[in-house]
Amino acid sequence: MRLTHKLTQLLLALVALAVLGPSALAADPGAPFPATSELSDQKAGSILIYNVYNSNATNPLAENTRINITNTNSTLGAFVHLFFIDGMTCSVADALICLTGNQTVSFLMSDIDPGIMGFLIAVASDPTTGCPVSFNCLIGDEYVRLGSNHTANLGAEAIAAIVPPLCTGLASTVTIAFDGVSYNRLPRVLAADNIASSADGNSTMLVINRIGGSLVTGVDNIGTIVGLAFDDVENGLSFQLPFAGCQFKFVLSDSLPRTTPRLSVLIPTGRTGWMKFWAATDVGILGAQITANTSGTVGAFNGGHNLHKLTLTSAATLELPIFTARCF
Repeated sequence: MRLTHKLTQLLLALVALAVLGPSALAADPGAPFPATSELSDQKAGSILIYNVYNSNATNPLAENTRINITNTNSTLGAFVHLFFIDGMTCSVADALICLTGNQTVSFLMSDIDPGIMGFLIAVASDPTTGCPVSFNCLIGDEYVRLGSNHTANLGAEAIAAIVPPLCTGLASTVTIAFDGVSYNRLPRVLAADNIASSADGNSTMLVINRIGGSLVTGVDNIGTIVGLAFDDVENGLSFQLPFAGCQFKFVLSDSLPRTTPRLSVLIPTGRTGWMKFWAATDVGILGAQITANTSGTVGAFNGGHNLHKLTLTSAATLELPIFTARCF
């Protein structure tokens, strides 16, 4: 009876480890983030999403992105599958990296995927089968410098694995669900906060990404985007953005989004506003907001951050290819 009790305790411990992943082994003071906590750029996860990257193949000093990824686990290594999504064609290229315990790696997009504007998805995987695994110990960020003078340091959006899908490596693909049961849910509605007036020399760029579809045949389109824009005294206008591919990058102006009256009237000089938006269909989206001030005014602000998440959806899924290869 006593032996049976000990075996039961051991099995329960193994099940807990399989569900919680290596984050449960953290030796740091305090409790680790629960795997069920929603996605954030301020926690560790098993999937990282870098919202925008670009580089100039002939002049990387003018336009480039530095990607940084860190394994916060002090004892276990990480096998990470990188998927580079072309924001124009939605086609996917991939690579694999291996991180030892406590290792951090940085690379320039001009060396890896030169001349492409897109976004990056990093997935913790099993080194033997290539299947996605629970390894909620990955963090990352990126330094983005665009040719339009928009620059920012953006944290990687971290998605924790809760109970990854059953995968043996025998199939060529596996589908992961961002449903709050297998992996964290994705945003349904995003918000751009503190939009400064373009009349004061502010150029605000928004980047919106569709997280869904297939990393085998191509990421799905966002589709039509609808939203509401507000000034700083609660006046609001509705708008609709044109049908978008898997990544939609644009600078806020009087023509995009088209509002009546125009955005420059809603947010005049010396004033600020904000907006929220979502895809017309129930899909998961992420994005970033980057502001460049071209006025030359002393004290003008430049920089960016990931877009705020107002609501979540459990409908998003993503198909991954399953294979193993050498790390670069």
